[in-house]
Amino acid sequence: MSAARRPRAASRQPAARRAPARAQAAAPAAGQRFWLVKSEPSEYSIADLQRDGVTGWDGVRNWQARNTLRDAMQPGDGVLFYRSGEEPLAVVGTCRVAGPPRPDETQFQRGHVHFDPDSRRDDPRWWLVDLRHERTFRTPVERARLAAVPALRGMQLLARGSRLSVQPVTPAEWQAVLALARDPSARGSSSDA
Repeated sequence: MSAARRPRAASRQPAARRAPARAQAAAPAAGQRFWLVKSEPSEYSIADLQRDGVTGWDGVRNWQARNTLRDAMQPGDGVLFYRSGEEPLAVVGTCRVAGPPRPDETQFQRGHVHFDPDSRRDDPRWWLVDLRHERTFRTPVERARLAAVPALRGMQLLARGSRLSVQPVTPAEWQAVLALARDPSARGSSSDA
């Protein structure tokens, strides 16, 4: 998505779907997948997700990001929550995919900012996953710190021109970011991964 189109609204889930946040992110299981989602705090922040417990990650209107939501993200996958559009840019916490992909209902809501008149209920264009809050970092892991970590040199987030609002993260990158979150004074050596 372009910078001007990055804003996204989140659907609040009923209280019955909310769950308490876990204190620590679990270590990756074999074969587990990881992702990063971006959100501007003025649209939906990590504090909003912590308050809501679970939210439908709606409003994604980029084909590649949509394909990731629809075809790749699965319940239990780990997700880094990235604060975009406001300085300092940073990973501010973690969440988990809480349910299987499903159509994004905002595409059918005439008058909604994410309404798509060409989308049909029998063949929806846009999809979402539910995200469950897991952890809010005490100290956000700023983009500049991420860029200084050798283990993160290949991270898609740090690639020149990378603007996707939903993107893959390798298990090694996941571990490196969590190490930085645990130790804000870490210098970002390869041993942090």
